[in-house]
Amino acid sequence: MKLSHLSLGLCLMFPVAAYALSTDTEQPVYIDSDSQQLDMKSNQVTFVGDVKLKQGSININADKIIVTREAKTGALQVIEGYGNLATFSQLTDDGKTLYGEAKALHYALQADQLTMTNQAMLSQDGSIIRGTKIRYRISSQKLIADGNANERVSTVLQPQQAQE
Repeated sequence: MKLSHLSLGLCLMFPVAAYALSTDTEQPVYIDSDSQQLDMKSNQVTFVGDVKLKQGSININADKIIVTREAKTGALQVIEGYGNLATFSQLTDDGKTLYGEAKALHYALQADQLTMTNQAMLSQDGSIIRGTKIRYRISSQKLIADGNANERVSTVLQPQQAQE
C-alpha cells in the first residue's frame, strides 16, 4: 500500500487560515430522511433514504447515516454516512468550502477527524486529493491519503489566488 503524508502539500492546497467554522459543533443537528431506526442500547440512530444532515455549516448527504451518541452526556460521538457517493461539506472560518465525497464517511466529532474510504476525494478552491482512504483532521488541517495496489493517491494543487 502506498502512503502519502500530505501535511506540507495540504498547506499549499488549503490556506493556513482555512479552519473549519469554529461554531459548527455548538449548533443543533438537523436530519431529514425517509425512515429512521433507534437502538437505545447502543445509542445509535440509523437514518435511511436520501438522508440530509446539517449542523451549522456542516452538510452530509448519504443513502444511510448512522449517528452515535455518548450514553451519559448524549453528546454526538460519530456520524457515519454511506452511499454512492456520500458527500461532506463545511465552511471554513474564512468563508471557503471544504468538500469531500466517498462511498463511506466516518466523522469522529471529538477527534475532529473525517475519514473517507472507497473512492475518496477531498477538495477546496479547485485543489483535489483522491485516494482509497483519506483521513483529515479538520482543526489542525492534517491529511493522510492512502492508495492501494490498483489506485495511487492523486493530487491536483491549484496556485494560490493573488490577494486583491
